[in-house]
Amino acid sequence: MDLANLESLRFFYPELILAGTVLIVSLLDLFLKGKKTLPLFAAAGALLSLWAALALSGAPGGRLFYRMITLDGFSLFFKVVPLVAVLLVIWMSVYSREIRQVNQGEYYTVLLASTLGMFFMASSNNLLMAYLSLELVSLTSYVLTGTLPHNRRSSEAALKYLIYGGVASGSMIYGMSWVYGMTGSLEYARINEVLAGGTANPAALFIAFVLILAGFGYKVVIVPFHMWSPDVYQGAPTPVTAFLSVGSNAAGVAIMIRFFFPAISQPGDGGDWISTAGVEWPRLLLIASMVTMTVGNLCALNQQNVKRMLAYSGIAHAGYVLMGLVVLNNDGLAATLFYIVVYLLMNLGAFLVVMMISNATGREDIEGYRGLAWRGAAFPAVCMAVFLFSLTGLPPMAGFIGKLLLFAAVIKEHFYMLAVVAIINSVISLYYYARIVKTMFLDFPAEDDGEVAVARSTFPLLVVLALPTVLFGIYWQPLVQYTNQSLSFFIR
Repeated sequence: MDLANLESLRFFYPELILAGTVLIVSLLDLFLKGKKTLPLFAAAGALLSLWAALALSGAPGGRLFYRMITLDGFSLFFKVVPLVAVLLVIWMSVYSREIRQVNQGEYYTVLLASTLGMFFMASSNNLLMAYLSLELVSLTSYVLTGTLPHNRRSSEAALKYLIYGGVASGSMIYGMSWVYGMTGSLEYARINEVLAGGTANPAALFIAFVLILAGFGYKVVIVPFHMWSPDVYQGAPTPVTAFLSVGSNAAGVAIMIRFFFPAISQPGDGGDWISTAGVEWPRLLLIASMVTMTVGNLCALNQQNVKRMLAYSGIAHAGYVLMGLVVLNNDGLAATLFYIVVYLLMNLGAFLVVMMISNATGREDIEGYRGLAWRGAAFPAVCMAVFLFSLTGLPPMAGFIGKLLLFAAVIKEHFYMLAVVAIINSVISLYYYARIVKTMFLDFPAEDDGEVAVARSTFPLLVVLALPTVLFGIYWQPLVQYTNQSLSFFIR
């Protein structure tokens, strides 16, 4: 199914609704005196877009807008994930003291615009479209990071993010120009066809892929393109940090899968994929995966700021996610999609607790969590333990099932060294996650540590995140089924 512009609009409702919501929130910001209703309009638009995305689940796959965008199960999955993330972040933002300081209309407008860019990252069928969508997400992320007024740490984080992003963007588009020069096309299907013919120079292709990986890797926080992450996560408002850690990273994984699989690999038998002859990009991702998870976990060991520690933890988890791409089959990709969903729940939950404690105490360091369970914040402390143990990969949490599926896919294809490195890194991560749990429950508060008056209005959101984190660790079949169904690529 190849559709022109007007014909494509009937399959473009999620994007149209979200774009319309961006305009409505912008206009309401100009005319409404009370800004408290703006998050309601933003959430309503995101919910309507989510309904439209789910309604497309039975639509036939095809190319939209003269083959610029792909409609398939994979692209729909990566519409649902960012929309769920932005809905939870909007809910979280309502209770954030940091977000109350910013211009509400601008904040929710940029947040929704960033989500719209994530849609296109997952569905791009053209190198130019992929680049523009990634830039849309990047530019809005810079604005969100520096949104706190008169806050030096926030401004510094945005500037660092911008500099690193500019370098990564330039490297990526230079690599894309190499691919265009060798294949004569920007469209993925045509690129695949030319590369399958074996006429392109393997050395030149490898250089091009490395340059393109720099752009993708910066978005997914793969080592050595990770340097911006700790400063940005620490300096940005906590809801923004949470959004970047799950939504932006998930979109980065989506654009990487779309490029390295349907664009430059051939589907084989039994769900296997065959990499382009002469280019060992899976081995490149194998090395990146092991180095990323190791660097992330080792750097997290000595962190005293919880947001900074979660930033290095996010780098480590990017390494785990790459494991699913290395094995070159649908089992690995399905495990990656499953892990993205559970990571969204447990990481958003961890940042929500960080925001709650910061609201109540003004502190983000681990010492600020001392005796938290005995200072009037027992429920957030218990939920934080659930999220941290799930991030570690301990049963019966969803994180355990996510890592189990990734390890199983890796071991099945005989990548034993990768599995051993991942297991060792999971053990290392237990130290710094358990250190926070120990501080909350086993370290008795000092005399000058007062009661922590957390807002009970945030408890429903804690339950919404903590409950499925445990539930998917006990009964994971529905989510596995959904991720397997979403793993359908329209290749023609």
